[in-house]
Amino acid sequence: MISIRYTQSVIFMHCLVVATVFCFSLSICSANPQQSALIGKSIREFGVLPGNSATENAKNLQAAIDWASPRGAALFIEPTDEPYRVSAGIVLKKNVSLIGVHGPVGRGTRHPDKKQPVGSVFSIEDESAPFLTVESATQVRGIQFWYPRQPVSDGSKIITYPPTIQVSKTKGAQGVTLSCLTFFGEYLAMDFAASPQKICEQILFEHCYGYPLSGTFIRIDYCYDIPRILHCHVNPANRRFIDGGHSKGVIDTVMTKKTFCYEIDHTDNAQLIDVFTFGTWGGIFLGPATYGQLTNFNLDCVCVGIHKRGDSEFNRNWQISQGSIIANAGAPLADIHPLIIEGQGHTSLMNVECFSGGNSALTNVGKSYDFLLIRGNKKLTVSLFGCRMRNYVSDGPITVQNPHALIQAIGCVDKDQESFNKTYNPKKTVIKTKSK
Repeated sequence: MISIRYTQSVIFMHCLVVATVFCFSLSICSANPQQSALIGKSIREFGVLPGNSATENAKNLQAAIDWASPRGAALFIEPTDEPYRVSAGIVLKKNVSLIGVHGPVGRGTRHPDKKQPVGSVFSIEDESAPFLTVESATQVRGIQFWYPRQPVSDGSKIITYPPTIQVSKTKGAQGVTLSCLTFFGEYLAMDFAASPQKICEQILFEHCYGYPLSGTFIRIDYCYDIPRILHCHVNPANRRFIDGGHSKGVIDTVMTKKTFCYEIDHTDNAQLIDVFTFGTWGGIFLGPATYGQLTNFNLDCVCVGIHKRGDSEFNRNWQISQGSIIANAGAPLADIHPLIIEGQGHTSLMNVECFSGGNSALTNVGKSYDFLLIRGNKKLTVSLFGCRMRNYVSDGPITVQNPHALIQAIGCVDKDQESFNKTYNPKKTVIKTKSK
């Protein structure tokens, strides 16, 4: 029988050999520019440098992308203590990857002496165009985007920058990965509102952090092949380590935009998993021409948590589960609703909790009007299972303003911690009643 110690020794020697070969390969690549070019290059090799002007760096970064596109190469955003100043209008052409060193750094990397991030950082001051327009088969990973001119405490001076990352409007984009990105001072982080003529598909957003001063972090439209929003975190405290985070005045200003943090329309089987927002007027907008699944979410200090619509009874169905909504701000109490459902289609709500309360980070009323508002005049269906509903002021948790809606609540709990099991049948007169 082979001893455990012998087996461990064999494994150790194997790992040592693999590591040695890997390091040797890296040394060859760094010593041989031709071999290095096969796996990518530092942007510094193209003259993108911390000391350059934003205009010069933009010109050189575009040249690097032009070099990388026919090769399917990656460009390394070499970390530095001074961010790379770059003008807007960069086009990330087909096949190119921009790779930095970071996971999402939501609280902010921090220079030891200055209020600025360090590492793989682009500093953006240009308001003339989206910073980065992406084409097909591209990747942006491990990078921070910093807007140094954006105010932190004065909501009246917010700069309405174009999107940081935008889908191509001339070629469409299919197969884009946006991963481990952090945004500081963005107005709209990622705009993938394509058109029927130039659709986008297979767009992946994962592990992205920021706080958009327009209120919208990710926008998707005309993406029919499964868009995915995974593990994204929107919070005005994300830049805390840099300069303390956004003030109450800024957050209140963002709330006045009446926009949703995550907006999607014209999609097939969209996937939203583990998403968070704080201090945006709306949490998630599920447009009329969408269906899919939303699970494991927290929408904190919003006016409307989820607004689901539908333009057909055939395939406008959403399965929504395992989440919490704190709706307490952004409007008069009568207009604050954790959930709004209208149009057509079916919505399944399972283990969705709503509660409210005060929060000193923004102006709020600490309550919601109800748990769920149903409105419209077309047939729709809603199922609720195991939902906990609290801190609403209406007599009952569900407000029905659609005489054709069929609603079934099973195993739910109302604001008085009483069981709530009720069917609203469209064949009968709709009466709002308090749970027993």
